[in-house]
Amino acid sequence: MTSQPKTHAITIAGLRRDLPLFEVAPGVTIAILNILGDTELVQAAAAELAGRLPAAEYDVIVTAEAKSIPLAHALSVAAGKPYIVLRKTYKPYMGAALSAETVSITTGAPQTLYLDEKDLAAVHGRRVALVDDVVSTGSTQKGMRAVMDKAAATVTLEAAILTEGDPAQWQHCIALGHLPVWTD
Repeated sequence: MTSQPKTHAITIAGLRRDLPLFEVAPGVTIAILNILGDTELVQAAAAELAGRLPAAEYDVIVTAEAKSIPLAHALSVAAGKPYIVLRKTYKPYMGAALSAETVSITTGAPQTLYLDEKDLAAVHGRRVALVDDVVSTGSTQKGMRAVMDKAAATVTLEAAILTEGDPAQWQHCIALGHLPVWTD
């Protein structure tokens, strides 16, 4: 019999979730939000974010693969704005893709974000809102910004379901809640 993992309770868009705690580095523990398959939470979070994002300030939603894709899709429907996914693996059909490197707190290894050549026209010269499930270190946002800079897009907003770590670091990010980082 295995023991129950420790959790952190949080309410997001009126819905309670008990997030499992995970040690990402020696002595550093975070709560893990995994929205994949949680349709109820994705829909509620997207509706709430759509109401908080000033529609006149962005033309396109941009997210990074993979866990935030359902959020970007639901937000796209709720806000009536298109969305683009920056991929983490290059495929030959992506043509002359633009790219930038990032390091996620949950993977701990460098990853590359790719903008498919077919999506370049959708963001070139446009105002974009960067959307993620959780913003923790900011490395994914930096990677997304770098790709958008290469695409001549202007990042006007950043949004997430949750921010994590130092709340002062994320005052510019529109979020539905905040998670602490636990250190031993």
